[in-house]
Amino acid sequence: MIKYSIGDMAKVSKTISESDIYSFAGISGDFNPVHVNSVEASKSVFGRQIAHGFLVGSLISNCIGMKLPGDGTIYMEQDMKFLKPVYIGDTVTACVKVSEIINEKKNVLKLATTVLNQNNDIVIDGYAVVKAPKGEEQ
Repeated sequence: MIKYSIGDMAKVSKTISESDIYSFAGISGDFNPVHVNSVEASKSVFGRQIAHGFLVGSLISNCIGMKLPGDGTIYMEQDMKFLKPVYIGDTVTACVKVSEIINEKKNVLKLATTVLNQNNDIVIDGYAVVKAPKGEEQ
């Protein structure tokens, strides 16, 4: 059984490009002009194009699936509060941290999930509940 400790943490960073936004729009079907039309986005409350919230939030999934707990993890629940916009060229860092061991025998963990921009502003805050894979101890 894998052993986790409160406070175990992992991070993943990415600079958001215009191409990322258009690719995500194509995958999700969300072509909201605030994301894909610079002229229309300039008229919005944000003043320019912003990344889709779920594009930015997907970095949490990257961190959970690839780093902590890692390969084989199953998502059970995700809560996200979108606090600030992310713009083209922003570098965001998703952080996941073990905040609670819900069921040690079944490897169910609660993770604090946060995404920060390059200014250390929290752009997404929330939590995830996951079933970690079984394997060797850390």
